[in-house]
Amino acid sequence: MRVVIVGASGNAGTALLRRLRSEADVEIVGVARRPPEWVGVYRNAEWHAVDVAAEGAADRLAGVFRGADAVVNLAWQIQPSHDPRRLYRTNVLGGREVARAAVTARVGALVQASSVGVYSPGPKDRFVAECHPRLGVRESSYSRHKALVERMLDEVEADRPELRVVRVRPGLIFQRAAGTEIGRYFAGPLLPARLLRFQRIPVVPAHRRLRLQAVHADDVAEAYTKILRSEVRGPFNLAAGPVLDARVAASVFHGVPLTLPSAALLGGAALSWWLRLQPVDAGWVHLALAAPLMSCDRAERELGWTPRTDAVSALRELVAGMADRAHAPSPPLSGDPDLPGRFAGLAHGRLPGTGDPY
Repeated sequence: MRVVIVGASGNAGTALLRRLRSEADVEIVGVARRPPEWVGVYRNAEWHAVDVAAEGAADRLAGVFRGADAVVNLAWQIQPSHDPRRLYRTNVLGGREVARAAVTARVGALVQASSVGVYSPGPKDRFVAECHPRLGVRESSYSRHKALVERMLDEVEADRPELRVVRVRPGLIFQRAAGTEIGRYFAGPLLPARLLRFQRIPVVPAHRRLRLQAVHADDVAEAYTKILRSEVRGPFNLAAGPVLDARVAASVFHGVPLTLPSAALLGGAALSWWLRLQPVDAGWVHLALAAPLMSCDRAERELGWTPRTDAVSALRELVAGMADRAHAPSPPLSGDPDLPGRFAGLAHGRLPGTGDPY
C-alpha cells in the first residue's frame, strides 16, 4: 500500500509516521512545504517539498499522488494569525488543491483531517454524533475554514463517487513532542513554561461552557491506520474521556478554578492578541465556548477504535512537554528559540501571530 501524507511533519503527521513504520507493507510518501530533517521517524518517508497554497499546487501534487492507494491530508495552518489571507490560502484553497490532485491522480481514498471545529454550536452536557450540523462557529476563522473544506468535500463526493472520502474530526490533539509547538502557537512567549515542570497551575479559568475534549496523537494515528486498512467512508469523531473542564484541570494541576464571564475571556483574548502579547485571537475562545461535545460511537463501532490514553494523561504529557521544551526536527515542531511565540523571538522583532512557522 502506498500512502501519501500531506502535512506529514506536523503534530498528527509525526504520530502517523511513527505508527505506520510498523506496517511492513506500507510505502510512505511525505509532503510538506519545508521537509523535516531526515532523521528519526522522518526517515520512514520519501519526501516532496510542495506548498499546497502555491499557484499550480494541484499539478505538482498530482504527480506525487500517482500510484498512491490513499492520500491523507493533514496540511493546515493556525499561524500566522495576523495574516488571515495566508491561512485561507493554505487551509481552504490548499485543501481544494489536494482534492483536485487526488481526483486527477485517481487515488483510491482521500482522508481529510477535519476537527470538532467543523460543527455548529452545540451542547456541553451531552454528546453529538457526526450528523450534527456542520456550519462552524461564525466568530472563528479556524472553524469557518473547516466548514468550508468539508463543504468542498461534499461536492467531491457527489461528483466522484468512486473516490472514498473520509473526514476525521478529533478534539484537541496532544503529545509530548508537540509541547513547544503548542506553546508557541497558542500561548506565546510570556508563558512561564519552565514553571509547568512542577505540574502546577495556580489559577484555572472557569466557565460553564468551557468544556473541551482531547485525544492523544498516537490514538489519532491509530484511527487513521484503521481507516486506511478498511473501506469506510464519511466522518468519524475522535476523542478520549474525561471531558476537560476547570474542575478537572484544577484537580490535576492543584489549582483553584476562577469563574469568569464570557466577556472577560473574550475581551482578554482580543486585547492581548491585538497587542501582540499572545498568538491567538478571540475566535478561539468563541470556539471553545461553542463547540459541542462529540460522541465517538461510530469510530468504536465501525473501526474498532477506542483510545488507549485518557484525556487527563494526554494533557499531563503535553504540559510536561511544554515545560521541557519538547520538540522534533521538523519546522512545525521546531524548538528554535528565535521563532515567533518564543521569548528570544521578541528580541528579533518576531511577534506572536506573525511569520510562517510551517
